Amino acid sequence: MGGLAAKAIAIVQRYRQQAASLLLYQSVLNTNISQAFLALLEALCREDSTQCRLTYGAWFRAQAEAQQTWQTHLLQQILRSDNPFAQQAQRQPLPELPAALVTAASRDLQRLQLLYHCQGQQLSQWVQTVCQIAETPVVWTLPQEAPTVSFPTLPDWQDGLAELTHYYRCHGVGAFNAYGAFRWHDGQLQGIANPDPVRLGQLTAYDHPRQHLIKNTEFLLAGYPALHVLLYGSRGSGKSSLVKALLNEYRDRGLRLIEVSKTGLPQLPMIVEHVRSLPQKFIIFVDDLSFEEDDDAFKALKVVLEGNVTARPQNVVVYATSNRRHLVREYFSERPRPSDQDEIQAWDTWQEKLSFSDRFGLTLTFEPADQPTYLAIVKHLAAQAEIALPEPELVQQALQWATRHNGRSGRSARQFVDFLSAELALAADAQSRSRMP
Repeated sequence: MGGLAAKAIAIVQRYRQQAASLLLYQSVLNTNISQAFLALLEALCREDSTQCRLTYGAWFRAQAEAQQTWQTHLLQQILRSDNPFAQQAQRQPLPELPAALVTAASRDLQRLQLLYHCQGQQLSQWVQTVCQIAETPVVWTLPQEAPTVSFPTLPDWQDGLAELTHYYRCHGVGAFNAYGAFRWHDGQLQGIANPDPVRLGQLTAYDHPRQHLIKNTEFLLAGYPALHVLLYGSRGSGKSSLVKALLNEYRDRGLRLIEVSKTGLPQLPMIVEHVRSLPQKFIIFVDDLSFEEDDDAFKALKVVLEGNVTARPQNVVVYATSNRRHLVREYFSERPRPSDQDEIQAWDTWQEKLSFSDRFGLTLTFEPADQPTYLAIVKHLAAQAEIALPEPELVQQALQWATRHNGRSGRSARQFVDFLSAELALAADAQSRSRMP
């Protein structure tokens, strides 16, 4: 059996020592890729031929499954690490952080720099030596991407501590760095890996409510008082898409979106407290909001909108969509009449229900789409989809679609353009195949 030279053994041992000496960034080594890397180092130190083969294969597969190289993965984990230094760095400037914390972070960066520069080609050669195989194992590689930060290119990563602190302050740590959108489920925030990619530039019509919502969101991001917003209007008018598009437009500026279902509304005060102290700005998004009488969710949302003895957080707003102007279901039988005997102040109770929507500081109305609005949306979406139909034909088909399907609305326009795009693409494919010899 072949063996590693003493110099190689010393290098591998040093890698293991540096990994074991991390004080703050130990979590970066808790991933599948990192654990496989450490297992490979151990097998090399023991010069165990069988284990070297197995652990190298595990490390290769872990990188391939994640579609990341060792360097890219390690850097990503550093940027997302949720540790005491990262948590405080996102809230305070570097000079104001405890000296011991800064020193520990600085030394951890030195250790991580050594691990970062551990090359797959070198490890592959060591495995070949230990296992006495004719060829070096395949090295996992990908085209190199420009990192989002510049400190990995520095000779000494300690000099990049200020940049790393700035990154945490801008992008957050942990889950709030990895995800832009969340949903509240089973009492905790769950990151949404693939949020709706809709962008503001893809939306058209309803310019007045859109500009008001954008302006209010800018207030939130700038740290000024922002209003809770009710987006009220007809179905399919793009209310939900507009809120989702805000996340894609402003995520890089620290905006995050938390989707809360109707069943999660009673826990809304808990959600607010969970994010109150974070530097990011949060939109709590409640879609298709309406209430029944004596609904617990009604009371929970009222507390968040109006506040209680706890001060309202400046980094949280509620954006809710609804097809009901007053949110609470109304019945003719509830309207106060002189003959009412059940409640002396029945009129006051009825007014409280109807005025609930007034607790939103801003109500934006989305009127049903008339024909010009519907066709404007269709033309806008068709241009984005690069549909090359003559305008008269496009208009004719769009009007026929609205008549035969769901009427005139932004949603109907999107469905029509998606269907037409697929239909034209399928026809083009069939025509191309027919020309083949």
